[in-house]
Amino acid sequence: MRNIKLIIEYDGKSFNGWQKQPDKLNIQGEIERAIEEITGEKVDLIASGRTDAGVHSFGQTANFKTNSNIPIDKFAVAINSKLKKAIVIKSAEEVDERFHSRYNCVRKKYRYIINNSQCGSAIYRGLEYHIPVKLDVEKMKEAAKYFEGEHDFKGFKATGGNNKSTVRTIYKAEVTYNKADERIIIELTGNGFLYNMVRIIAGTLVEAGLGKIEPKEITEIIESKDRARAGKTLPAHGLYLVEVEYE
Repeated sequence: MRNIKLIIEYDGKSFNGWQKQPDKLNIQGEIERAIEEITGEKVDLIASGRTDAGVHSFGQTANFKTNSNIPIDKFAVAINSKLKKAIVIKSAEEVDERFHSRYNCVRKKYRYIINNSQCGSAIYRGLEYHIPVKLDVEKMKEAAKYFEGEHDFKGFKATGGNNKSTVRTIYKAEVTYNKADERIIIELTGNGFLYNMVRIIAGTLVEAGLGKIEPKEITEIIESKDRARAGKTLPAHGLYLVEVEYE
């Protein structure tokens, strides 16, 4: 039995999230279907974590077990030939039988893209969130640093999910601005994220950018563990899973 690790890129706007669901288009189900077509086997594709409806990925990681003898250097091309164009297997690698995409993950990086121009974009409208009001990027940068470290992020979790603990560590929180195209990029790297946590943090940083909260208030908001104190949950279509790291 072989254990195959995949790195997957997808445009999430046409899908009802990662998780397999009956009668709803989902990424896991589409890839499992493609694998079955090329191997003749029904497989259980295990991801590093679920992404919600509309969320995109540059580097989702998933693995599955197979008895297929397809050469590893042909696996990605073979699966891609059976997939919708909105999903691409970037690489396939044979790994130790004990490798588990979810349990062995040690950190993830997410990116949230905000188009801060006055008119927005017709082409990229489904791949970024448009805010026409000018944001104070320096205040957003300052506010982001308060999220770094180990905290109880209970106030930055949407209802739902089954996390036993709401304590997470954010190793790096960065905000950058590209003046040429007026896009603000929020990047968070952590050991794990709660349900909608990245989108709520991004929404809170927008509040700082609008001058509705001061950056130094972030510590108090985190410590309050009160969802009502944090910013709104920004839309899914601006969010990307960038990278998943393993030991």
